[in-house]
Amino acid sequence: MVNYIEAAAAPTRNTGVIRLHTAEDFEGMRRACRITARCLDALVDIVKPGVTTDAIDRFVFDFGMKNGVLPATLNYRGYTKSSCTSINHVVCHGIPNDKPLREGDIVNIDVTYVVDGWHGDSSRMYPVGEIKRAAQRLLEVTHECLMRGIAAVKPGARIGAIGEAIQTFAEAERCSVVRDFCGHGVGRLFHDAPNILHYGRASDGPEMREGMIFTIEPMINLGRPHVKVLADGWTAVTRDRSLSAQYEHAVGVTADGCEVFTLSPAGLDRPGLPDA
Repeated sequence: MVNYIEAAAAPTRNTGVIRLHTAEDFEGMRRACRITARCLDALVDIVKPGVTTDAIDRFVFDFGMKNGVLPATLNYRGYTKSSCTSINHVVCHGIPNDKPLREGDIVNIDVTYVVDGWHGDSSRMYPVGEIKRAAQRLLEVTHECLMRGIAAVKPGARIGAIGEAIQTFAEAERCSVVRDFCGHGVGRLFHDAPNILHYGRASDGPEMREGMIFTIEPMINLGRPHVKVLADGWTAVTRDRSLSAQYEHAVGVTADGCEVFTLSPAGLDRPGLPDA
């Protein structure tokens, strides 16, 4: 049985109960997500061949310092970086390092800032220089999966409607949906209930209700959906070494649909790709 609770009455830990937030809470999320989106916008001019992911990570940390906020990933469960940078066949949670990006790479940069206790969680794909048509197509398909998932959000529908919208489109485009990772509730907790699966049926899962806040972050592979986590305990890669892509927005369920908190102020939600 699924339980819902007013967010103000909920304990500050993930108990599996779904929080319902107020208009004031939504404003807190807007503030946090605005800074995250601005950072992701600024990275468009940073990501290029020869730049290391460590340099990108330093930029993310410095951007937060200039705005008086901290990245949520820094020291989270032992993670020592301010962002995740996932290149080519890395599905998610890639750890920044001193290896330079190369022409033709694709990289997902995942950033979360904490502003007055609220977590602004978002990620985008960035092409590094000129990329191959297959990589560009994967980015286009993955972003469309995200937007179709968002379009399925409305009170009264079930969370499975998000997964069905994503899976149906991805598989029609001969891509696969990663099953090992999912979206999640977000707000004053970094990761909260409910889990948002990116596959499934519209009849599956809890009912969406006004006030829920969560991320949608489909991971789409050109090859098979299977992944493995490397010995560092974080980096997830495709088992068949096929390219993987991911876009992520944080959304809140409204009376008649949803609000996307992490939209780019500069219209750069899909950098390097033609206008949708």
